[in-house]
Amino acid sequence: MSCLPKGNQTVISWFLLLGLPIPPERQHLFYALFLAMYLTTVLGNLLIIILIQLDSHLHTPMYSLLSNLSFSDLCFSSVTMPKLLQNMQSQDPSIPYAGCLAQMYFFLLFGDLESFLLVAMAYDRYVAICFPLRYTSIMSPKLCVGLVVLSWVLTTFHAMLHTLLMARLSFCDNNVIPHFFCDMSALLKLSCSDTHVNELVIFITGGLILVIPFVLIVVSYARIVSSILKVPSARGIRKAFSTCGSHLSVVSLFYGTVIGLYLCSSGNPSTVKESVMAITYTMVTPMLNPFIYSLRNRDMKRALGRVICKKKMMV
Repeated sequence: MSCLPKGNQTVISWFLLLGLPIPPERQHLFYALFLAMYLTTVLGNLLIIILIQLDSHLHTPMYSLLSNLSFSDLCFSSVTMPKLLQNMQSQDPSIPYAGCLAQMYFFLLFGDLESFLLVAMAYDRYVAICFPLRYTSIMSPKLCVGLVVLSWVLTTFHAMLHTLLMARLSFCDNNVIPHFFCDMSALLKLSCSDTHVNELVIFITGGLILVIPFVLIVVSYARIVSSILKVPSARGIRKAFSTCGSHLSVVSLFYGTVIGLYLCSSGNPSTVKESVMAITYTMVTPMLNPFIYSLRNRDMKRALGRVICKKKMMV
């Protein structure tokens, strides 16, 4: 039963997720691929969190922020992937109205959280390179905790605001979402209510949540480059690259897919191009972040070696 009567209207209580445009004969292949990607994402991000917690050498502001980023990536992927995998094996790709709103809420929450954490990490790198002698006093544990708490508060408020605004809308006829998750823009197109308030809030908060953080990151790296150019040296360039390389790679991957998906889209979320962009944003990025930080980070490699050695000694 997908609809309930309400006066002279029929109000939808279930949605159908159309999923990805995958031919039936390739469903099992893509199911195995997506399952492997999800397990890699979970295990990779859990490994980073565990290493940072177990190794005292990684109890620094940068790795504290990285631990939160890994947790955000893990949760962000878990918002959409399990439901996608379930629907690929089920003949009933339905999701309850409340479940759809909950998925939208957590999708916004952890997606926004990653944006704010990347800003905090950019500021951390800026202080480390431009003010190395004052790094410990500026990036104190109190400031680090404050940045994380502020990120959680702002993202929680933003996600709740959009969820409450979505909950006031009515959905009367079409209940098919042309996506593999409850995307906010897709839901707005299905609503039979006036969505002008929702669209206005999206326009206003979109700048606060995505544009401003992106600008702050660009400014931070502009200051870093300016600082390096003042005293150019091969050693300084190598140090800056080793310090910022991983973070810059994650920023490029995250904002590149977001811009491609939401700012350069054709407005039809069912196209193959935008399905690929959505997969990159929700699956590939959270999966690659652990590899980017572990493969290009000496501290993480050394921490892994120390933890393994301790385990062997205990055995």
